[in-house]
Amino acid sequence: MEVLNNLAFGFSHALTWHNLMYCAIGCTVGTLVGLLPGLGPLATISLLLPLTYSIPTTGALIMLAGIYYGAQYGDSVSAITMKIPHASSIVACIDGYAMTLKGQTGLALFTAGFSSFIGGTVSILVLSFLAPVLGEVAFLFGPADYVAMMLVGFVCVSFVTTGSLLNGLAMCMIGVLLGTIGTDVNSGMARFTMDMPFLTDGVGIVSIALGCFGIAEITKNLDSREERSPFNGKINLIPTWAEFKRIIPSALRGSVIGSFLGILPGGGPTIAQFAAYALDKKVSKYKHEIGTGCIEGVAGQAAADEAAARTSFIPLMSIGIPENAVMALMLAAFIIKGIQPGPNMIASHPELFWGLVASMWIGNVFLLVLNVPLVRYWLSVFKIPYSVLFPSILFFCCIGTYSVNNNLDDVFITAAFGFMGYMFMRLELDAAPLMLGFILGPMLEENFRRAMLLSRGSFGTFVSRPISGTLLSLIGVFVVWQVVSFVLQARKKIVIAPPVALEPQE
Repeated sequence: MEVLNNLAFGFSHALTWHNLMYCAIGCTVGTLVGLLPGLGPLATISLLLPLTYSIPTTGALIMLAGIYYGAQYGDSVSAITMKIPHASSIVACIDGYAMTLKGQTGLALFTAGFSSFIGGTVSILVLSFLAPVLGEVAFLFGPADYVAMMLVGFVCVSFVTTGSLLNGLAMCMIGVLLGTIGTDVNSGMARFTMDMPFLTDGVGIVSIALGCFGIAEITKNLDSREERSPFNGKINLIPTWAEFKRIIPSALRGSVIGSFLGILPGGGPTIAQFAAYALDKKVSKYKHEIGTGCIEGVAGQAAADEAAARTSFIPLMSIGIPENAVMALMLAAFIIKGIQPGPNMIASHPELFWGLVASMWIGNVFLLVLNVPLVRYWLSVFKIPYSVLFPSILFFCCIGTYSVNNNLDDVFITAAFGFMGYMFMRLELDAAPLMLGFILGPMLEENFRRAMLLSRGSFGTFVSRPISGTLLSLIGVFVVWQVVSFVLQARKKIVIAPPVALEPQE
């Protein structure tokens, strides 16, 4: 009952006309930011942060939050329609773009928007009821626990890859190796840079994502002699009731996973989408269709993505610890306004905390109302001749890559990964596991080194801690189960040929 009273108190602040205006501006700008290749919420919030000096405190934070979770849906639009993902929409390329090639773009975009609404709603309930308690969960995780959690992420390779498990693991290891390029965090020495100064800071995730997916897909389309026209003039926007019954369970599962992973530092939308996709490929009634353009493959990851974006505010506002770069900028916005996030924030600034929570639900409605009618306009991109469309896509890819660091070398790196991604496509290798390895590899290395330093070189720390020990046990059970399943399937394929009768020789 107390939470409901607090939410009513928050809505009384969030529903003022100027806070509604700032929420609408944030959601609109966030959606547009998500549509543009390379330009994500991090760059946008960085540019708009100085403007918060002249905006009221609650309105400024509501606007910045709207940009963050609004960009999550915009990411899905570019991934589904053109296979140009951001870090938080990599998985949307798998089934979302496959549905586009089937002429089901409208259905895929509606599924992403509706699932994002479900994910946002569930995460807001979690944020409202459990924020003070769940904020302390992050304190329970040590470096060894994060190592185990990263290893669980690598287990997702067997579910995310659309090819063989061996090829998926190989692509994942390539991603891990790419993640080691740059400056060593502990020693400060440059490694694997081949004496190229522009690789000192490592390879950017934007360059890999736009290269291996966007530019590679354009190159593949140009290499193909078939006419590329997935838009057939018919817009199947609203799903049937049977399709709704497939969307809702997957979206709810993704919402739960995203809400949990959003709380943990190092989790967030990027890992949440892989975890939700892996779970759907395991427990969904239509798991055999996922990866070929299945509606569950879009719903689960979209809900997890949106849920994790909102619950990532929990460690920031409850214990004052940002879990990613965007939350670090949000922390800067709080400090600019003279507010220190932490355990006392709810008691000291209840109108700000509950007003921000209430505005997230209002922003959720804004995104649904704003984006579902616009699906018809997103589809109009397929009416443009591809000879005109692909140079525009390449232009935005180059602009987006350059805008991250204002460095022309990033454009050449993106082009190199575009060629690499095209070769992967010709070899029928999936690039999604590569992205997973690239994201998790540096975090795994950093936490592994930290755990070994704290334990003075003892590997026992990974099994002695309850959380890491439990996760490693689950990984062991999964590996044994996978090996047994592989052996049983291999035995079924063995065909014993009948003996051949020898003809008598004359």
